Amino acid sequence: MRDLIDRLLDARGPSGFETRAAAVWREEADAFADETWGDVHGNSFAAINPGGSPRVMMAGHIDEIGLMVNHIDEQGYLWVRNVGGWDAQVLVGQRVEILSASGLVPGVVGRRAVHLIRGDDSEKAVKLKDLWIDIGAASAEEAREKVSIGDVGVIQSQSLELTEDLLAARSIDDRVGAVVVLEALRRAARKGCSAHAVAAATVQEEIGYMAAGGARTGSYGLDPDVGIVVDVTHATDHPNVDKKEHGDIRLGGGPVLARGAAINPVVFDRLANAAREAGFEPQIQAIPAMTGTDADAIRMARAGVATGLVSIPNRYMHSPNQLVSLRDLDQAAEVIANFLVGLSDGDSFLPA
Repeated sequence: MRDLIDRLLDARGPSGFETRAAAVWREEADAFADETWGDVHGNSFAAINPGGSPRVMMAGHIDEIGLMVNHIDEQGYLWVRNVGGWDAQVLVGQRVEILSASGLVPGVVGRRAVHLIRGDDSEKAVKLKDLWIDIGAASAEEAREKVSIGDVGVIQSQSLELTEDLLAARSIDDRVGAVVVLEALRRAARKGCSAHAVAAATVQEEIGYMAAGGARTGSYGLDPDVGIVVDVTHATDHPNVDKKEHGDIRLGGGPVLARGAAINPVVFDRLANAAREAGFEPQIQAIPAMTGTDADAIRMARAGVATGLVSIPNRYMHSPNQLVSLRDLDQAAEVIANFLVGLSDGDSFLPA
């Protein structure tokens, strides 16, 4: 599990350009799954017990936020648009890598030095339109020899161990979810699961919005009885966050189970019991309406899917250094594996 985490976190794959990360995931799945395949959007699937019942889809999205080249000016500077939700403040001064046809092109995010910022501008938050990428080109022609309009880029970074348990990386959201669903599938197979369980590494979640990216088409094609989505959620155990508004979510406190209108209550109860079977109490998050994850798409597929959401506490989401606990990942995989093993043909997920 840890080897896969490291390889996936360092793979480069913004929304719509996930092929590098997806290849790593599928290679791991091929080692044990009964079936593996992909679809036209780029979703990847791995299954055990084809023909079993019920059919369960476990989804973790494999895309990450990034940048897309929108304009190359006469001096050779690149101007970009966001791929997913960025706080432009964290981009200032970062090193980036552009994924071009010629290979990886290094660059740096440029902005006026603090000495050149005057008056009210010094008090304003920077916007993405005020930033550019410098790849060292002296002209537009030189820049175009290296990159093209529509090329995407990511922050240049490697995963970092802060402790034996805490790991930082730019693509935590949601490569760790893609790892957890695959590891849960592996453990369920070892434990004797009889359900038709399918792990999915979904694409384009960060730009899906109401269309919901690859999870919508993936769930339509798979037609599951049950859906389990694994994504990250905001840890609130750091300064300057209001627990009264955002809840009490702790890194290392175990996986988080969402509870609310979008969550099937039977799935929620069975996941909570699976956590207790694993020896711990899950953290609970109140989500009264939409979850903002692939769960929103999967639960509305076809005539509806009984869906649960297992979240990984994450500090500093959508930044170059997101932070998670490896223990939370391990426990999440164990909870979902136990849930799968407990399923039987004929189980009802109708709310009581």
